[in-house]
This record gives sequence, structure tokens and C-alpha cells, in this order.
Amino acid sequence: MYADAEDPWQLSTRWYEERKYAITTAMLPERRYQHAFEPGCSIGTLTERLARRCVHVTAVDVADAAIRTADARLREAGCRDRVTLARSSLDGAWPPGPFDLVVLSEVCYYLHADALDAALRRECARLQPGATVIAAHWRHAVLDYPLSGEAAHAVIRRIPGLASLASYRDRDVVIEVFDTGDGRSVAARESVPGAS
Repeated sequence: MYADAEDPWQLSTRWYEERKYAITTAMLPERRYQHAFEPGCSIGTLTERLARRCVHVTAVDVADAAIRTADARLREAGCRDRVTLARSSLDGAWPPGPFDLVVLSEVCYYLHADALDAALRRECARLQPGATVIAAHWRHAVLDYPLSGEAAHAVIRRIPGLASLASYRDRDVVIEVFDTGDGRSVAARESVPGAS
């Protein structure tokens, strides 16, 4: 895909993508994170947004061309020093972390259900208490993908230790937020009167 186009999915130009990234980042329950992990970062469009909310981001992709484009994008945005880029995959061993945010954006449906389940069970167990896991996936069928977005989210929801915090669905995308802590709402975290 990247051999024919630098941005094959038009991640940096489509309103659909910009809107999805805005919803995704708005759903994050914490204002700031220490260290995020973003597998399947592609050309770094979402990575750039995450760098504004995180002290550091570790972003990986399986395509060297995508990593090179992400590198250039992050340099131009002035945040390359806060992002570690590497070639790796979601189902491979994750970097050591520790991570308080994991962003699974448009990546989980590239794996079969058993491989996704195994990777998330292995790696989510290593997350620090109170970490956020956010997942965003296309809801339409894609013949080449082993899973649909909904099927990928069904796998994620079954991972032990992930408490559901929030979800958003429209005809195109499903976005869900999970927590490895007690699952308190944003208002409860900030002791807003009346929140339990």
C-alpha cells in the first residue's frame, strides 16, 4: 500500500479521519499521560495528536515506509523528540513501557480473534494499574481483514482486567475506552460533587 502512496488511506486529509481522531482523543479520561503505546501507527497522524497529550509516545508499525513518513511528520510538527518509532506489530512482544495509555486504532482487525486475544491477554496484564486502553475501528466489512471492527471489540471486551469506561458508535466507527483500575468516571476521578 505504501509503495503506491505515502498516505494510502488519506489519514491526514479526510474529514472522517480528523473527526475520528478528535472523538478518540476527547474520550481519553485523563488530561495527560506519561507514556502511550500506539501499535499500527501508520504515518503518524494520530501519533502527532497523542504527543500533545503524552510526555512520551512509543509508536510502531509493520511497514518501514509508514515509519519513515511518521518520522518526517513528527519532525515537522516539532514533537519527534517525544516519540519513539520502531518497526513491530501488535501481536509481537510490546516494548517494555511502562504504559499508562494504549491506543488500538484501526489495527486489531488485522489479526484473527485467537491471536488478538492472546496478544492482549499477555500484554494488558503487564499494564500499570489505572492505565487507559482505547480502541477505535471501522464498522464496515472489509474482505481482506480477519475480523470486523465489532468482532475485534468483542475480543477486547473479554480481556481480563479491562473495565469499560465509555463507548461511541455511529454507522462508520466504534470507539471504546477501558481502564485497568476501578473504572471510575472522569467526574468521579475529579471528585465532582454528585459523581459516584
